[in-house]
Amino acid sequence: MSAVGSCADNALVEGFFGMLKRERVNRRYLTRADARADIFDYIEYYYNSRLRRRLERIESNEIELHSTVRKSGA
Repeated sequence: MSAVGSCADNALVEGFFGMLKRERVNRRYLTRADARADIFDYIEYYYNSRLRRRLERIESNEIELHSTVRKSGA
């Protein structure tokens, strides 16, 4: 951890909220519940798509590892 106020500590969160504001906040919603539901859906999509990509990378790395082990005869 670095000192308080270091931009390196919260760069990921700042980027996410900046993107959220650009893509969702300037929309006009009829009710607060509509806004809340839309932002919730956006966060779910953002998180799940990142998680899915990460899992795909891990699975592809495991496949490569297993094929390398088989080729070496171990």
